[in-house]
Amino acid sequence: MSSVHSNVVLQALSTFTGANVNSLTEETNDSKELNVFNFLPTTFANTQAVDEIDSLQDSFPNLFVDLNTFLDPGFDYDFTDLKDNSKCMRGNEPYTRPCGWTRVAIKVLDKYPDGNAWLGTAGWRSYSVADEWPVSYHGTSMNSAKAIIGDHYKPGSRELYGRGIYSTYDIKEATFYSDAVTCQETGKKYNVLLQNRINPKMRKVCDRKDYWLIEIPAGTPSDKEKEIVEKSIRPYGLLLKEV
Repeated sequence: MSSVHSNVVLQALSTFTGANVNSLTEETNDSKELNVFNFLPTTFANTQAVDEIDSLQDSFPNLFVDLNTFLDPGFDYDFTDLKDNSKCMRGNEPYTRPCGWTRVAIKVLDKYPDGNAWLGTAGWRSYSVADEWPVSYHGTSMNSAKAIIGDHYKPGSRELYGRGIYSTYDIKEATFYSDAVTCQETGKKYNVLLQNRINPKMRKVCDRKDYWLIEIPAGTPSDKEKEIVEKSIRPYGLLLKEV
């Protein structure tokens, strides 16, 4: 895992789910408390799962995640001291590398039935490759965490350009919506973002062109909503920046 303490990752996941997330151990694996990894099979919890979590909060105040299976340290990257003005492209859209941030990679390889082409190829490059998706970012503001992130990007109530899921390719814009989480061991505070890939065939470019929308019509059943989301926007990294 990256140099970021695992406690910070757990705090970030707590923000995303609105619950107290702890690391799964041999001692807790057989406990009756809810295993959050059951609700995070690929990226983050889907709508139905979060509804179940909400209904079980009184009985199961603590959730658990196996960081060994949820994270993918081989793709972590420390951008903290990186200064890079290179013009990069991902999915034929501009990509701003997250300079100043540390990326904790989420394990997504081979998690989707359509393969891994949406991720492009690993390593530094300035150009796009065939079939990869553009990069977008999303902040962790508590005003949107449960509405958009905790519910596997459940559509929020702010429908400025339509109902659905908003994200932006502008990391500075996303940072405005990033609340801080605190490492219990060190006391250091970190802003947190999600780094995603977004399906260019399913996104809508808003009138404010730095915002992209995945449209989800009102009344969409939860199983169909989950299907739309998994085909449209996929978080693959937690970005953390010391405040």
